[in-house]
Amino acid sequence: MNGTFDILTLLFLVIAVVIFLRLRSVLGRRTGNERPRYDPYSASDANGKTVRDNIVTLPRGAEPARAPEPLDEASFARSLKDIAPAGSDVGQKLSAIAQLDRGFDPRHFMQGARAAYEMIVTAFAQGDRKSLKQLLSREVYDSFGAALDEREKAGESVDFNFVGIGKAEITDAEILGKAAHITVKFVSELITATRNKAGEVVDGEASRIREVTDIWTFARDTTARDPNWRLVATGSA
Repeated sequence: MNGTFDILTLLFLVIAVVIFLRLRSVLGRRTGNERPRYDPYSASDANGKTVRDNIVTLPRGAEPARAPEPLDEASFARSLKDIAPAGSDVGQKLSAIAQLDRGFDPRHFMQGARAAYEMIVTAFAQGDRKSLKQLLSREVYDSFGAALDEREKAGESVDFNFVGIGKAEITDAEILGKAAHITVKFVSELITATRNKAGEVVDGEASRIREVTDIWTFARDTTARDPNWRLVATGSA
């Protein structure tokens, strides 16, 4: 019985040694130069080195703007219907712009114009020149900048709260050379008050909602790859 046990033990031992040697020949040995395991939660630079700190993703606003896809006649007609009455003077002028700029979408334009209005009035109240420079033409930016210079020189500050836009409508449109111009009337509600160095309110009211009517003109070069419109003229009613 003991002899049988010893023979079986020896047989299993031999088999184990053979398997070990074969595995070693296939897998090889660790030499210390092996590539580390891939970590799905780490990033790598261009040289393949692992980078774990300061991983920053770009916000959507930093992505380059792309020109919109051209609209077919039916899609443009549906979009225009929401913006201007059929056969109206404004509708005909917007249709003329669409002939030059096949990607022009009246509904999309108005969405952008409303967003731009809020961004511009907020940036001006906060003295945010960087944001203004991206949204305004050179002439309008110079005008806004001069007003900010006077405010800063006087040591004034602005309390501002954008309540919302009650109404926005296109009142005119025209083509000047290669540039399309669209004029929009905004009726908005704001809370704004200007304070002097001592913190006293010298203009507006800090707790009263004020209705403001602005007439702004936006423009863009219809031959340019840049699809963005910029504010080129301002007025009030």
